[in-house]
Amino acid sequence: MRVSDDLSITQDIKGVTMYREKIRVLDCTIRDGGLINNHDFDDRFVRAVYTGVAKAGVDYIELGYKNSRELFSSSEYGHWKFCDDDDISRVIDGVDTNIKVSTMVDVGRVDIDDVRPAADSPVDMIRVASYVKDIDKAIFLANHFSDKGYETTINIMAISRDSGPQFEEALHQIKEDCLAQAVYIVDSFGALYQETTEDLIKRAQAILDSKEVGFHGHNNQQLAFSNTIEAIIHDANYLDGTVYGIGRAAGNCPLELLIGFLKNPKFDIRPILDLISNEFIPLREKIEWGYIIPYAITGMMNEHPRTAMKLRNSDKKESYRDYYEELLGSMQ
Repeated sequence: MRVSDDLSITQDIKGVTMYREKIRVLDCTIRDGGLINNHDFDDRFVRAVYTGVAKAGVDYIELGYKNSRELFSSSEYGHWKFCDDDDISRVIDGVDTNIKVSTMVDVGRVDIDDVRPAADSPVDMIRVASYVKDIDKAIFLANHFSDKGYETTINIMAISRDSGPQFEEALHQIKEDCLAQAVYIVDSFGALYQETTEDLIKRAQAILDSKEVGFHGHNNQQLAFSNTIEAIIHDANYLDGTVYGIGRAAGNCPLELLIGFLKNPKFDIRPILDLISNEFIPLREKIEWGYIIPYAITGMMNEHPRTAMKLRNSDKKESYRDYYEELLGSMQ
């Protein structure tokens, strides 16, 4: 077992429990899980997740996207595609908890005038999702929301495709011009391995100095949890997980595994186990997520899982070799 100089590995060694106070865990069950069902979760389910995650001691819960209703139809998508403050308040009011609420915005998909100042909103944090090429727009959004009183992060998506010089230029730009307190490395395609995770976290740390680094992993190759541990080893302090690993396609780092790894006594895995038993086992019978061969193939090939998701909704859903050959041919 590797242990960094500041004892950042949160495991028991010789009977001594160690944990890093700076670590913050964010649950994005509703936000990332909503990519499976157009964010059409009912209020009862969202409140159950909010209550359970809060009781588990998680620091933040991300309840969806703040998308423009001019770009997305309310008749096609559920409440959590838009995260109106009134909808959020309706599901969180009356729950005695210290958990903070997060929402996400995508560059080019949010109407900033629709976002109230933080003092008038139940939302504490807004995370800005961006590709490297749009980092200037992401910085503008993060600074705008910071000026409105929100905690902010920038989440750099598809990092396995954009980890070259432009990535480092983006980090320098964030360091110089952005008010966000954290920058997330996002393994959108589940293509990273531990060595690449280590390299990306170290490069980000070296450039960003005082800003925190976060990690968001997808589980296409069943590496979301191990890559999250690797990020922790190298001092990433903002960590994402979802209950039972729910998320688009192969899903995310399972929150229950992350809490089990982090030996901080403020976390309690029991409410998450109850959530899985009561809510997520039944949900898994209705919608599909998790490690499945087509998603593993897209992870191996560093491709977006959209074609695999299309395959899983077809009458050829188990034609793995044909899909592999087809995807391989399209890349040549």
